[in-house]
Amino acid sequence: MIYLDHNATTPLDERVLEAMLPYLGRFYGNPSALHRLGRLSRGAIDRAREQVAALVAVRPEQVIFTSGGTEASNLALWGLSQRFSSARLLSGQTEHPSVSEPMEHLAKARGWPLDYLPIHSGGVHSLPPDDLLARGPVLAALMLANNETGVLEETRPLGERLRARGGLLHVDGVQAAGKIPLDFAATGAHSLTLSAHKIRGPKGVGALILDPEVRISPITWGGGQERGLRPGTENVAGIVGFGIAAELALKELETRALHMRTLRNRLEQGLSEMAGATLHAAKSPRLPNTIQFSFEGWDGEALVMALDREGFQLSSGSACASGGNEPSPVLMAMGVPPDLARGAIRVSLGVENEAPEMDSFLKTLAGLCRAPEEGRSTQ
Repeated sequence: MIYLDHNATTPLDERVLEAMLPYLGRFYGNPSALHRLGRLSRGAIDRAREQVAALVAVRPEQVIFTSGGTEASNLALWGLSQRFSSARLLSGQTEHPSVSEPMEHLAKARGWPLDYLPIHSGGVHSLPPDDLLARGPVLAALMLANNETGVLEETRPLGERLRARGGLLHVDGVQAAGKIPLDFAATGAHSLTLSAHKIRGPKGVGALILDPEVRISPITWGGGQERGLRPGTENVAGIVGFGIAAELALKELETRALHMRTLRNRLEQGLSEMAGATLHAAKSPRLPNTIQFSFEGWDGEALVMALDREGFQLSSGSACASGGNEPSPVLMAMGVPPDLARGAIRVSLGVENEAPEMDSFLKTLAGLCRAPEEGRSTQ
């Protein structure tokens, strides 16, 4: 099996698992307890908070642990919205469902207008017109790195314009963390989300990073954990794993990025030589590990399943938006024709992938796409 779906989730690093194991066994104390076992758990969380903070260049007290990136984005958006009696909502057109759906629900629940940033065909958004920002305070969301195309956004200019007018910016940093250098202040954001399982950590744990000058309201109640913003007994083992994964991601960032970019370039060269292949956002700044492409006349999900039978694990888009063979909303927003968008598949590389795997994938893909009618779109 060759795994090429690292934007969906990454394998757990053995060093991370080793660090977690004691907290799944003998160190089982509740971190809110005053006894020795409780203090051991509390100390482990404190250390992990420092490690995650270092990954994005913030102070430990700016890190709020959650169950993952989805909860963190919901907490950010709904929590920040409480600062306004009335506001406008502004979103990128290619956001992950963990952001786009909360924004849509906020618009309905509050009765606030929801506008979208202009987007170029390469998948990069433009700043909003001045008259939109002049109509009242704005709560905006713009992802740092797209999970499907890998396109990178410059979020700071939007953040600066919003700050000047009393607005707020939330940035989804889930796909960017561990792949490119990430400095929270440089994003211009008031809040930013992270997820452990995207950086070779465990599933079920993430973090919300907050500007120290920003106060938000909780969206759940029942305890004082995480500064009262995320009540409930902490997932100590998961948080410990997140901390180690963040420390390793920061330490190995340059080596990992160079390795993945080299493999990505090898794949893109091979794809460029295949008849009928279209690479999406190929000229835009992108993550070093991500390629999204289509073959004319092919159904993306059928091609994914055909590749799966050949031992290659990849996806046709976001794992959080799968179900039904609808065209990729990300590519549709970029102006890609529906049939081509419906046929898109994504390769997202990891540190354990190697060059011979890329050659094997290209050879297999070429063979499949030369095959007769099986898997071709009937749309």
